[in-house]
Amino acid sequence: MVSVVLMHSPFLGPSSMRPLADELASDGVAVLLVDLRMTIHEAPVHQRLIGAFADALEDAGVTGPLVLVGHSGAGPLLPAFADALELDVAGLVFLDSDLPTPGRAWRETVDPALVSQVKASVRDGKLPRWDRWFDSDPLRLVPAGLREEMRDEAPEVPWEFLKEQRPSVEWSGACGYVLLSPVYEDAALKAEELGWPVERVESHHLAAATSPSSVAAALKSVLNRL
Repeated sequence: MVSVVLMHSPFLGPSSMRPLADELASDGVAVLLVDLRMTIHEAPVHQRLIGAFADALEDAGVTGPLVLVGHSGAGPLLPAFADALELDVAGLVFLDSDLPTPGRAWRETVDPALVSQVKASVRDGKLPRWDRWFDSDPLRLVPAGLREEMRDEAPEVPWEFLKEQRPSVEWSGACGYVLLSPVYEDAALKAEELGWPVERVESHHLAAATSPSSVAAALKSVLNRL
């Protein structure tokens, strides 16, 4: 039986994925939600993230085969997460995220205007919490109790994280994509061009928290086609 390992965005915490994890578990899916918060407070962030992920899976005692699912900023790191494991990884699923860009930093892959905007908000080498990056609070879409939990979990990530080159790890195994918001449509189209199974949920970036049944159904459809 394949186990599904869920990774939250480095800019959020595990509560952003917990409703999805609970929905999958209620459907009989073997699922593990990894908490990566303690690894992102100082550089080198990528190295700390990947090491902590491997340790977390070892501590959890999971066995393969695994499918790794990464939301948002965790998506591009999925090949490196898989490479760090001694377990059998059967596939990777990108959940409303960019695709991997091995050897390139985040700031090399996005609009320079966004880089300038984010850099201008840095204080003492730290980025503001993710929900403060935007003119309109993205967490407004989340129900009140969960919203405050997600807000409390959101870390102030070092600016160095967005300057660090992503790990130069290639992945030649199975991949799939679940699109939640129009922001990542280009990534979904690229995934389709590569022949990956792709599912679209007409929602928003945090749909794993607010519409877990719809996201779970899309994810299971992709898993069945890997």
